[in-house]
Amino acid sequence: MQNYLDLTGKVALITGASSGIGAATATVLADLGARVAIGYHRNQKGAEQVRDSIVAAGGKAIAIHADVRRAGEVRSLVKSAVDQLGPIDILVNNAGSLVERRPILEQTEEILDEIMDLNLKSAMLCSQVVGASMLARKTGAIINIVSIAGRNGGGPGAGPYATAKGGLITFTKALAKELAPHGVRVNGVSPGVIDTPFHEVFSTPEMIRNFVKTIPLGRVGTSMDCAKVIAFLASDAASYVVGETVEVNGGQLML
Repeated sequence: MQNYLDLTGKVALITGASSGIGAATATVLADLGARVAIGYHRNQKGAEQVRDSIVAAGGKAIAIHADVRRAGEVRSLVKSAVDQLGPIDILVNNAGSLVERRPILEQTEEILDEIMDLNLKSAMLCSQVVGASMLARKTGAIINIVSIAGRNGGGPGAGPYATAKGGLITFTKALAKELAPHGVRVNGVSPGVIDTPFHEVFSTPEMIRNFVKTIPLGRVGTSMDCAKVIAFLASDAASYVVGETVEVNGGQLML
C-alpha cells in the first residue's frame, strides 16, 4: 500500500528542536524517513538527546547550534545542514518564545525587539536562505509554527508575542503566494495550549486549569498532536494545501 506520508530521501531542518514541539517534530519526520537537522540555541543537551534518540532508532539526525535571529548564523546553520545531509526539502520554523509576560506599559524596547526577532524575523531569515535552494530546485515545503495567540491576542502580558505570531500568520500567506508558482508550498500550524516547557515557564497551574475549561476536548494538547500535523503538511499528502494555518487546539478556537 502507498504511504502518502512517506518522507524517505527528504532532508528536514527544524529550528528550536531541542524540546517540545520541535523535538517531537524531529522525531516524527525521522520516523517517516527524513534525515533531520535539529537546530538549537541554548539547550545543547536537549538537542543532543533528540539526535541520539533518532539515531538509536535507526534514523539519521544531526544537531546544529545557531542563533536564528542573526542572518549570518542562519546561513551557517543551513550550510552545515546541507553539507552533512544534502539540500533541504522541509523547513520547520519552530523557534520562538513568549520571553516574558509583561503589561504593555512595562515593556521595554529591548524585550520588544527580542520577541519580534525570535518569533518573526527568525522565520523570515530561515525562509529566505532555505527558500533560495527550494526555488532553484522547484520543490520544498515550509511550515511556520505560529500560535493561537496570533488569532486571539494571547493571555495576560503576551501582547507582543501575540502580535509577532499574528505577523507570522500573515507572512505565511505572503510567502505562500510568492513561492507556490515555483513548486514550494508554505503553510502554518497554530498550536493551542500544549503541554510543553513553554507553559511550564509562562503559565501557572491555575492558568492551565482555566484554559482547559475552554477546550471542548477537555485536555491540553501534546507535542505529538502538533508534530503529526506538521508531518502531514510536509508530506505529499498535503500536495494541494497552500497558505493555510491549521489550528491544533482541541476545539478551543474554531475558524
